Amino acid sequence: MDKRLIAGVLVFGSLWGFSEVIIGTGLQNANLPYGAIMTGCFAISFLVLSRMIFRRPGMQLGMGVVAGGLRIFNPFVGCHLCSAIAIMAEAAIFEVIWYKMSSDFSDLKTITLQSSMGVATAYLVYVGGYVTTQILTPIVGGVGFYLENLIIFMPRILASGLLPAILGAAVLPVILQVRKLDFTLKDRLYYPTALGLTLLCWVGVIGFSVILG
Repeated sequence: MDKRLIAGVLVFGSLWGFSEVIIGTGLQNANLPYGAIMTGCFAISFLVLSRMIFRRPGMQLGMGVVAGGLRIFNPFVGCHLCSAIAIMAEAAIFEVIWYKMSSDFSDLKTITLQSSMGVATAYLVYVGGYVTTQILTPIVGGVGFYLENLIIFMPRILASGLLPAILGAAVLPVILQVRKLDFTLKDRLYYPTALGLTLLCWVGVIGFSVILG
């Protein structure tokens, strides 16, 4: 198993979870569409950036598990279970969408292609995560899933993907510009940095939860 990859999963997953808890909570308290903003800006950024740096399919799914787990440590704001499920589902859906993407992103040469991919990715990731929570949350919670309830809400769910799609169209071209930078770190710096960032995120989230409690 690639130790650098595992460290990358922990770092990017923790940063994603940290942003969901801290920034997402702030957006929610400000009565903003925090779910759409978090997916269209932060989730897409972390998912694409990690794929760009490590060029390894499967990594993003691991990030979703870490971020979802971290989200559960903040049970005082909103539905922590459905948020965790949505995060994990978004990571899985991203893996499917980007599975055939070339490792050097040569498929996305123009701004038009990048923006189009941003629209498709953000929309499908957000809507797919939303639908998954509507199915799995009642099942995990022991309430039971009823298909008719999902059908009733589908128009609203599909419409809610507009904002993430717009944000994705702007965010993806910006993130892809990072390809020009060199993120290579020697092991003696890479692992301490990864460990430090991971611990900082988890301590920050747990501390935030304690303060809210």
